[in-house]
Amino acid sequence: MANITTKDGTEIYYKDWGHGQPVVFSHGWPLSSDAWEDQMFFLASHGYRVIAHDRRGHGRSSQPWHRNDMDTYADDLAELVNQLDLIDAVHVGHSTGGGEVARYIGRHGTGRVAKAVLVGAVPPVMLKGPNNPNGLPMEVFDGIRKGVLADRSQLFKDFTDPFYGYNRPGAKASQGVRDTFWLQGMMAGLPAAYFCVKAFSETDMTEDLKKMTVPTLIVHGDDDQIVPIGGSALLSVKLAPKATLKIYEGAPHGLATTHKDRLNADLIAFLKS
Repeated sequence: MANITTKDGTEIYYKDWGHGQPVVFSHGWPLSSDAWEDQMFFLASHGYRVIAHDRRGHGRSSQPWHRNDMDTYADDLAELVNQLDLIDAVHVGHSTGGGEVARYIGRHGTGRVAKAVLVGAVPPVMLKGPNNPNGLPMEVFDGIRKGVLADRSQLFKDFTDPFYGYNRPGAKASQGVRDTFWLQGMMAGLPAAYFCVKAFSETDMTEDLKKMTVPTLIVHGDDDQIVPIGGSALLSVKLAPKATLKIYEGAPHGLATTHKDRLNADLIAFLKS
């Protein structure tokens, strides 16, 4: 297993495939780097070096009690980039991972970054407030935390319905995809599964988006039931200076799986542009 050790002693697992320009993937809650394997295999097969890590507390990384917050996630990503000496990298983040990419650029700059891609990403901020009327109420996130504490195994099984749009009329659900989501979720420690909810829902990344001065592709499904497009991508594209938005009609939050061929094609076209 490949790991780096961060300054606070946390071990971060990562996978590193292929050769060429580096493309770095950041995953969503409560998953792991495995969630990106469709894109990683495709790009590695087309001449790119692909790297994806398990966020602290998730997957095969250490499970510390402290520092399960967006600033630390971004700093861990910076340590991975620096220790692997990645230059001219393209950063791709899904959901919470999109927030991680934005905060990484906001805190560490674009010196090593060529481009960025946000897929179903949480920025600018998910929580509803006076300055964010399109956000989701705190009750939604309190409900997730309650489910994590009560029976997170069942929560993760139930979560696959809205995550992949399997609750929509005519949807063809895959039991294999459900099982993979559950397995990745159960690999996360309980502290990370719980505390990360605050990180992805309450962190305001408005100023981070303004610092994303590299070409940025924003991809979002207009039937995303987890991170509704109105409070996320439609706002982010106005804040990131060089952003373009691709809306996938009818696509759910988990579009990297349900629409993987389309996303793969859009990713490689963006990389080559």
